[in-house]
Parts: sequence; C-alpha cells; structure tokens
Amino acid sequence: MAPTAFVAPQAVSTSTFKDDIFKGKVLFCTGGGSGICRGMTEAIMRHGASATIVGRKLDRLTQAAKELSEATGQKCIPCQADVRQSKTLQEAVAKTIETFGRIDFVICGAAGNFLAPISGLSENAFKTVMEIDTLGTFHTIKATIPHLRATKGAYIHVSAMLHYRATPYQAHVSAAKAAIDALSAVVAVEEGPHGVRSNVIAPGAISGTEGMDRLEGKGSQARDSFYPLGRWGAIDDCANAAVFLFSPAASYISGQILPVDGASEHLRTLVFPYPLAVLEPAKIQGMIKGKL
Repeated sequence: MAPTAFVAPQAVSTSTFKDDIFKGKVLFCTGGGSGICRGMTEAIMRHGASATIVGRKLDRLTQAAKELSEATGQKCIPCQADVRQSKTLQEAVAKTIETFGRIDFVICGAAGNFLAPISGLSENAFKTVMEIDTLGTFHTIKATIPHLRATKGAYIHVSAMLHYRATPYQAHVSAAKAAIDALSAVVAVEEGPHGVRSNVIAPGAISGTEGMDRLEGKGSQARDSFYPLGRWGAIDDCANAAVFLFSPAASYISGQILPVDGASEHLRTLVFPYPLAVLEPAKIQGMIKGKL
C-alpha cells in the first residue's frame, strides 16, 4: 500500500475574515496609539493593511507603531499631529501618501473626556472637547477626502453611547459625539456618489480603556451583572466591528451607527441611577476618580 502523503498543518486564524482581506490597503487612524483605536488598527493590519497612526505624543506613537508592526508583520508609521490644527493633519496625510501611495480607510478616533456636571463645566473645558472630538473629525475628513475618493474608501468615526439618552456629567462629550454622528451621516450622503462610505462605531462600556479605568478602576468586575451579556465589552469587540465595516461584506452599509455595547443601552437606568445621580451627585462619588 502506498504511503499516505504528508500534509502540512494549516495555521488556524482566530478571525472570522480571511487573513489577507485588506492586502495592499492603507489605514489612516487618529488616536491610534492607544485604546480602542489601537485595537482597531491592529486588527486591520492583521488582515494585510499598512497603517499610519496619528496623535500628539510622538514617543507613545513611535513605540506603538513598532509594536504594531512586530505583531502583524505589516508596516505602521507614526505621525505626530494635533487634530485641532488642520495643517498638522494635512502634513500627516502627505507623509502617508509619500510612504504608502494611497489611503483606503480612515478611523477618526482622537478624543478627550472627563467627568463634570454642567453647572461646573467651564467654557474652556467644553470647547476643548468639542475641538478634539468634533473639529478634529472635521479636519480629518477634509484632509483625507480626496484620497478616499481615489480609492473608493471608507470612514469609521468613533462615537459613544452617551448622548442617545442623557448621561450625567457628560454634557461636553455628548454634544461632541452627537455632532460626529451628524458629520458621518452627511459624509455618507455627499461622498456616496464618489464611492466613499461613512459609518459610526459607538462603543459602550469597554474594559481596558483609559476612560473606563478612570470611571471604575482597573480590574473592577462588580458591575458585570448589570449587563445583558454578563460582561463589559472588550477592545476586540470594537476591532471586529471595524474589520466588518471596512470589509467588502459591508459594501452597501453607509450612514449607519453601529453600537458595540452588548445591549447595555437598554438597561442604562440600572447602571446610572438617575435622576438621583443628577439631584444628589454625592451618591455616586465612588464612581468618580478625580475632581469634578
């Protein structure tokens, strides 16, 4: 009997999508040096894309770009820029085109946040969040539109679940994220004829992010029973959503908001005990790290 031919074992992918689905594509991501946006960037690079990550802290970006390149086998470059200043974003886009020759995907993820009641929220504090989140998104769109038209690319804007119902101590970021949702919808309509898609990912409570660590403290698990799926979300949950929205599987999905919150929005009144929280802020001081 002839010997059985040897068949080499195949590597098993942990992703639902093909490993090379984004081969030859290029991602431009603001806020990509940390948190959810870094997780999204890594997931997209693992499927074959190169990437530029953009932020204000060059040392953090450089280290993140090195780690992302090593983890994925794809090229990632850091670009220092302040999304509040359009010129620096234009320079980052120019460097990306010089390095990779194209941009296919854009993640608008630069953001800022803190807890504060509207009665104690300064004009400067409100303006700062609006400038980083909303104006930064506008600047990113303006700087990249010509290149996404050329590649018939796609945007993902990182929003939040805060403004779909009133959330105490989050007036500033609620206003900023609501504006981002509106910008995304307009881009979807205006740029659709050019082949460009635009969608929003709205994360709920995502563990391992700076914002949620500040709110609840690292490693806190006591609140999990409040959530329909029995847990907080993970950065990978947002990353998988981003892979889907940039993939050909979502080629007819544009102008949409995709919550990644495990249905927790429907039980928000259990998580935030308002109106008591609004009327008696001292009741939830244990949730707040730092001064209001």
